[in-house]
Amino acid sequence: MTDGVATEDAATQDGATQDGATDEGDTDADGDQDAGADADDDDHDEDDEDDHLVEEGEIAGDYLEQLLDILDFDGDIDLDVDGDRAVVSIDGGNDLSKLVGRNGETLDALQELTRLAVQQATGDRSRLMLDIARWRADRRERLARIGTDVAKRVLESGERESLDPMTPFERKIVHDAVAAVDGVYSESEGAEPKRRVVVIKE
Repeated sequence: MTDGVATEDAATQDGATQDGATDEGDTDADGDQDAGADADDDDHDEDDEDDHLVEEGEIAGDYLEQLLDILDFDGDIDLDVDGDRAVVSIDGGNDLSKLVGRNGETLDALQELTRLAVQQATGDRSRLMLDIARWRADRRERLARIGTDVAKRVLESGERESLDPMTPFERKIVHDAVAAVDGVYSESEGAEPKRRVVVIKE
């Protein structure tokens, strides 16, 4: 089932835990009840963070544009922000699958190079996500479908099911899909790199 592995930054734990949120490093509010000045500060912080992510995307876009020229590949570069990370997508060119590689290995390497380029320019570690020819987007959709299908099957049969080992990012997608189905829940079991999602009827 793991036809492609996309490495992402995420916290992992040993044993069985519901890591649907922790895999992506949740940043929940601290419960502060003060409005007014604190709310204004939060707004400014969010604006600053958005500006920083936009800057990351622009730096990454410039770097990738030069890289495509060197490699003699055509492609349209799209910049976006998804939650707490910048997202850069390359699409529309011929033979872009060559930049994805087997199971996304070349894409992962290019993503790391792009993150390093951004870090060199900003001085901050980047969690930017790079997608080429919709490889990651399609992978996300497939994993979400798998999570939903397994959840419905477990709900009907009552038997727990274990999925193939996945990265933290991939498990997070499956956890979210399972959580959308009433009557079942999911946990993660095992240690990396063989940590897997288990779906259980409530």
